[in-house]
Amino acid sequence: MFTTLAPAQSGRMRTDLEPQGMPGTVPVQRRRRLFVRVLVAILSAVVLVVLGVAGLAGWVYSRAEQSNLGKLHFDNQLKIPPLLEPRVDPSGTKVFDLRLEPGSSRFLPGKTTPTWGVNGAYLGPTLHASRGDRVRINVTNGLPEPTTLHWHGMHLPARADGGPHQLIAPGATWSPSWTIDQPAATLWYHPHLHGDTEDHVYRGVSGLFLLDDPRAGALPLPRHYGVDDVPVIVQDKRLQSNGQLGFGTPLASPIGRLGSDILINGTWSPHLDVGTRLVRFRLLNASTARSYDIGFADGRVFDQIATDGGLLEAPYRTTRVPLSPGERAEIVAAFEPGERALLRSFPPQLGLDTIGDRLAGGDDSFDLLQVRAAAKLRGSPPVPDRLVPRERLDPDTAAATRDIELTGSSAINGRPMDMGRIDQVVTVGTTEVWRVSNHSGNLHNFHVHDVQFQLLDYDGVPPPPNLAGWKDTVPLPPGAGMRLIARFSDYADPSSPYMFHCHLLRHEDNGMMAQFVVVEPGQTASAPEHQHHG
Repeated sequence: MFTTLAPAQSGRMRTDLEPQGMPGTVPVQRRRRLFVRVLVAILSAVVLVVLGVAGLAGWVYSRAEQSNLGKLHFDNQLKIPPLLEPRVDPSGTKVFDLRLEPGSSRFLPGKTTPTWGVNGAYLGPTLHASRGDRVRINVTNGLPEPTTLHWHGMHLPARADGGPHQLIAPGATWSPSWTIDQPAATLWYHPHLHGDTEDHVYRGVSGLFLLDDPRAGALPLPRHYGVDDVPVIVQDKRLQSNGQLGFGTPLASPIGRLGSDILINGTWSPHLDVGTRLVRFRLLNASTARSYDIGFADGRVFDQIATDGGLLEAPYRTTRVPLSPGERAEIVAAFEPGERALLRSFPPQLGLDTIGDRLAGGDDSFDLLQVRAAAKLRGSPPVPDRLVPRERLDPDTAAATRDIELTGSSAINGRPMDMGRIDQVVTVGTTEVWRVSNHSGNLHNFHVHDVQFQLLDYDGVPPPPNLAGWKDTVPLPPGAGMRLIARFSDYADPSSPYMFHCHLLRHEDNGMMAQFVVVEPGQTASAPEHQHHG
């Protein structure tokens, strides 16, 4: 017996063999067409996302290169940071008074920029002392935030170092004192509070600390400060159209803030008038992240006479001096009457891949300073063939060898900075070898407090001439390594640590920093007294 067939809602005939109460199934062809439409839509969305990301990456890459070549008129006379004259107390101590304070500066024509400085609106005075001097520095914090002041490159007690443990509250005064006991050198000072060093240095709190000694003083080198012995403090900024400092980080920058506006001693578009044939330039990279490769636009040869920790054994004839953040170098250049010469930073060799180089400033070039020679120049003694002998530290006498690995952009040996943790313990009076490596894939450099060290090798070969002197800061590209040797003399203190860290200040703030204490033989480290900021 047959049952009458009723039309289904879909317009086709349904048999009793189909499940009751369920809609009819879609034909195979319609299912395939639906699947194809969905697949096409998904693939189209993926393609759009890929094209969008590629377009954004291309836009970022195309905008990452920065340069001011041909854009400056050099119509501002270079400011020379004043030498701060100390007072001498009854004990014979040289006393320097520093006040950190906010202010306003004029960098761009007609624009006012809020800044911070030391004894002024921006940067600070140059301090000067000689080996054997006892110094005391009264640092008063007139800023609205806690800060510190670190004496970069100085051999001194850890409690006077000015690292993150020596926090100065707003309105407070900190008065470290020590005896200068190291060779003539170009050192500097800057904030070093954990987490905010980049911001405080970027706002302008920095200055030079020059040291002399009898051996260097006997050499016929240019030494008339501000005349033929000229400080060159190089910093990059992002100055907005209204003159304000830009505090953002460029998109995809792996190292921190990179600015396209260059200040020399706090001067934008500067020129320097010189009246002697030879001029000594004390170069300091006081930028927070940017590296430079400094020479003259015409490729002239000059003498590099010093590195971070003092004079070389002999002048190094070269056309370029690479400087990563925190590094210093002294050069002596010759000029002809009436000429104008451009001090320039060429694209630095950062050791990254093509994209990484571009994003970290490796394709950037800047004119730094125009040197204007007078029509008649006073004669200068030639640079001596020999400068100062250097004691060679012997790795065979090393009491310890340590391995230090820079990992990621926020850790050393796999651990981020902890103010309450001592990472290394060194015995006073000993020599050590540190093997420092960068396996992070990112650009770094390495700075050690308290000591000047020598490089035994750099990336497996003898160090190049620009790294062959006393150093406290050395660049380390990805995959690079070095062996340094240092003597840890004086100033044992089991509860007051020194720092070692990456001097790209964003990385330091993120935690790429660690601590060591110097102790007497047989002594153990104590938990450091510490305050956390921010």
